[in-house]
Amino acid sequence: MSRPHRTVVVTGGAGFIGSEVVRQLVGSGAQVTVVDNLTNGKRENLADLPASRVTLVEADIRDIDVLTPHLQEAAVVYHLACLGVRHSVHSPIENHEVNAAGTLGLLHACRSHGVPRFVYVSSSEVYGTARWAPMTEEHPTYPCTVYGASKLAGECYARAFHQTYGYSTVMVRPFNSYGPRSHHEGDSGEVIPKFLLRCLAGRPLVIFGDGTQTRDFTYVSDSARGIILAGTADAAIGRTINLGSGGEVTINDLAATVAQVAGRPDARIERDAERPGDVRRLCADGSQARAVLGYEARVPLRVGLTELLKWYRGQNVSPETLLEHEVVRNWDITVA
Repeated sequence: MSRPHRTVVVTGGAGFIGSEVVRQLVGSGAQVTVVDNLTNGKRENLADLPASRVTLVEADIRDIDVLTPHLQEAAVVYHLACLGVRHSVHSPIENHEVNAAGTLGLLHACRSHGVPRFVYVSSSEVYGTARWAPMTEEHPTYPCTVYGASKLAGECYARAFHQTYGYSTVMVRPFNSYGPRSHHEGDSGEVIPKFLLRCLAGRPLVIFGDGTQTRDFTYVSDSARGIILAGTADAAIGRTINLGSGGEVTINDLAATVAQVAGRPDARIERDAERPGDVRRLCADGSQARAVLGYEARVPLRVGLTELLKWYRGQNVSPETLLEHEVVRNWDITVA
């Protein structure tokens, strides 16, 4: 316990939100160890960062023996590694094993090896559909998918470690994040990158259900900043904290806004059946994040969409090429 804590560990740090967390940590002067099995994460998400400051450990979070040397040097672990909501529809057992059981094993290892703080990155999916909005952290948790349930289980384990052992854990619930390096492909694909790329490629925007379902979209730099603050604010220890913009947007309105930003206001809409386990309404109450973390989302939706559009145009890869990896009904993937 007398050893120096020199590094910050980010599990899932080669993924969408994780790589932005790593980017901001490096910008603040931290030495970062990324743990990622590259199932959803990508090496190229970290390629622009200095190798002297970022170490990538290609490993599953359940490989505790591989992680142990890195945990022994960690000042804080930001735990983002998980399998996503659509994955849980076609592979519920694996989703549970990684998101719930994997979190418990990692918590146990972090406490055993004296990691001073553990930040568990949960999801607004733990709430299920809003019974009132904006949603405080006291809103009932009634997840609609195995993903939401598995993330809630991870939350409960992290809270239990604080209550039972006095371990310094923080639980954060990001609402729907979007921005550079977001997923459009496979079972990780999400609505904003799919809409934007389809607009650019002249393809119809696919809306599942009637489109009146709402989300609280938060630009990824805001989400990552809130996550990092949870690892530095002592007042956050033992708390569960929403990270959202506090704005509520229907998917119908989102489609129209994306089309305008992309310069394709006449983009066609294609309707499909409602997705299984789809949440009808989400909107964050950010009062606790403001009070405890000094956190407020800074990037309005239209500005964030414009930034994402610029990022795609700077990738030198056509929308048509990127969409080769899109799966429209991405919960319906056949598992071998």
